[in-house]
Amino acid sequence: MTAEVRKKIILLFWALYVVALIVIILLFIAISKGSIGYMPPVEQLANPIDKYASVVFSVDGKTLGSYGQSKDNRIFVDYKELSPDLVKALIATEDIRFSQHSGIDIQGLLRAVVKRGILMQKSGGGGSTLTQQLAKQLYSPGAANFVERLLQKPIEWVIAVQLERYYTKEEIVNLYLNKFDFLNNAVGIQSATRTYFSTTPKGLKSEDAATLIGMCKNPSYYNPVRHNDRTRQRRNVVLQQMQKAGYLTVRERDSLAALPLTLHFRKMDHKEGPAPYFREYLRMVMTAQKPDRDNYPASWQKPKFREDSTAWENNPLYGWCNKNKKTDGSFYNIYTDGLKIYTTIDARMQQYAEDAVREHVGTDLQPIFSAEKQGRSYAPFSKDLSQEEVNEVLTRSMQQTDRYRGMKRAGMSETDIRNEFMKPVEMSVFSWNGPIDTLMSPWDSIRYHKSFLRTAFMSMDTHTGHVKAHVGGIDYNNFQYDMVTGGRRQIGSTIKPFLYSLAMIEGISPCDRMLHVQQQLMDENGHPWIPRNADQKHVGEMVSIQWGLQNSSNWVTAYLMKQLSPYTLVRLLHSFGMTGEIDPVISLSLGTADISVSEMVGGYSTFANGGIRVEPLYVTRIEDSFGNTVATFNSQMHEVLPEDVTYKMLYMLRSVMDGGTGSRVRFRYNLRAPMGGKTGTTQNHSDGWFMAFTPSLVSGCWVGGEERSIHFDRMTEGQGASMALPIYALFMQKVYADPTLGYSDTETFNVPAQYANPCPNTDFISQPYTGGIDKIFE
Repeated sequence: MTAEVRKKIILLFWALYVVALIVIILLFIAISKGSIGYMPPVEQLANPIDKYASVVFSVDGKTLGSYGQSKDNRIFVDYKELSPDLVKALIATEDIRFSQHSGIDIQGLLRAVVKRGILMQKSGGGGSTLTQQLAKQLYSPGAANFVERLLQKPIEWVIAVQLERYYTKEEIVNLYLNKFDFLNNAVGIQSATRTYFSTTPKGLKSEDAATLIGMCKNPSYYNPVRHNDRTRQRRNVVLQQMQKAGYLTVRERDSLAALPLTLHFRKMDHKEGPAPYFREYLRMVMTAQKPDRDNYPASWQKPKFREDSTAWENNPLYGWCNKNKKTDGSFYNIYTDGLKIYTTIDARMQQYAEDAVREHVGTDLQPIFSAEKQGRSYAPFSKDLSQEEVNEVLTRSMQQTDRYRGMKRAGMSETDIRNEFMKPVEMSVFSWNGPIDTLMSPWDSIRYHKSFLRTAFMSMDTHTGHVKAHVGGIDYNNFQYDMVTGGRRQIGSTIKPFLYSLAMIEGISPCDRMLHVQQQLMDENGHPWIPRNADQKHVGEMVSIQWGLQNSSNWVTAYLMKQLSPYTLVRLLHSFGMTGEIDPVISLSLGTADISVSEMVGGYSTFANGGIRVEPLYVTRIEDSFGNTVATFNSQMHEVLPEDVTYKMLYMLRSVMDGGTGSRVRFRYNLRAPMGGKTGTTQNHSDGWFMAFTPSLVSGCWVGGEERSIHFDRMTEGQGASMALPIYALFMQKVYADPTLGYSDTETFNVPAQYANPCPNTDFISQPYTGGIDKIFE
């Protein structure tokens, strides 16, 4: 080869090199400009993850739950909230020179090319940096053909370099861990730590951090739920890398590697966790959804609402997401905008309330009810229902199921649907000891689940309206109708304090006496109404009005109703916060109105709060994903009763607890705190109520069957003092036993001296209450 030919070849190689260099430069310029492949705009680079689940916090700082999309429930976590071991494990395993490069690790890239590309060594490692992996997670849609596969890496390189320009190293680590999908509905490190280890990113142990980082290589292959041994081996590889990087000593590595891979797995589900009924109520209110009243239990009368009733709309939270806009002009989305919702719920008190429900209804009351109905062909319904009526109730319940609606949409006839409902299938049914897998027909499962007594309990601060506990039912997985805010049942004798308040307003005194005999009233149609009493105490004797409330005498109540107008009573009930349409009839005085537990709790706050009704408050503030406060909420108060009337009612309601129908909280549960309250029982024992308040807390509880025709046979078990009162008593026992809550059973009602004793000169029958409870414990 001549020198001239050699020179031409060299020049040709240089020319090809320059051309290739120019082509590569132009290629990267084109990629960076978005002319080739996909290059995210600056706005996306500045905010690469724009979908975060909103998180609900309790007042004591606990996470109650989150609202996210079904496959993307990512919860934002800041870098400072990450465990140091988590960050060390990630860098040691995925990008040991992370702090030294600007998005592309040339050394690692050349090593991968030589070892994997030329020498074909599988252990040669990858050339992708952590930033490149983040770029791939964020913006790579996947290659559909050879050309796209060829360009995929250069595009990732360009995006990685751009990300390094916009973010610090800490922010890139944080973005990576917030973005990664750890499977099992655990998107992002916050959800992953909760799902697999029931902890927070800050609280991760070293070995658990290594497990999650090990999953980053291939979460399906290294799924700790399905492949524990395989994932444990991968965890140990991560621990080995941490030791190589100097983050662990050999001794620490070996001790951690010897540990078993132990999970505390709980797949994230809005039905699980504390306060599920409350969280669902909050979601419905903020997104402007109202309870589906078409799904009321079949035998219930659907509640009527006044035309001017705006109970939900007047709630400042109602439709909040549809009324408030972000800085970009779009409305907030509770599922994707990463809102932080700070509630008034106290996680400790919520747990105490849920435990009280389980202890009384699940352990004590339900076994008695089941034993009473055992062996009866009409169980769990009342014997007064005919078989035809039972079938009608079950049919309407069947028509409310998703199974029925699906068959209806598929075009099946009623006969075919009913036949399908009669066929046994494998299913899981509720029990207080956990789900039971069984073979049962859907028709029988409807009847089976109706045999469980339902309940609702709510407790709130008497002065601020902050709701501390909200239990809408016995089990959200199986019974999703919220009886605190959505359900409305007849309130029985718990209405009497409202009637007595009206009587006090009209000038009647607790000290006034009446002859305790049966009363007869005439309704507007000229028909006589003659209420009966549950017992025959002091018949024909003179008793005081106060004694009548203390012992829940229907005759004293009717005596007062005879002197008052049911129309005036209805207006007063609305002032107490009852939003439904209430018929102005004389029988209303015994509690025929359908009212919710939350409305009753709000109404009873009037008696403990100097005549001022405070509306229940569930949320104090909302922050956006950046921590900016975008909304605050304060208590709404309404003056209902004059001062003198309020203290007369407080006096009488305290006597209910200290010697009256509510005194079981004293002699059986040993609660000594100053309290006022009222029991309530409806016709046929269909509903048991108990309302009570201390100087700090006002609470309400309802217990009954899903259908009004499901109830105890006898008054002994079916009265409010037996069904509902124990839940309140158990709850308060737990509250007073927890000093961290700050409630004391020695706090007192602040009563002005002139109202301390409205009836100082009455005998035992007309006034057994003396202002103290010590004699009850003698």
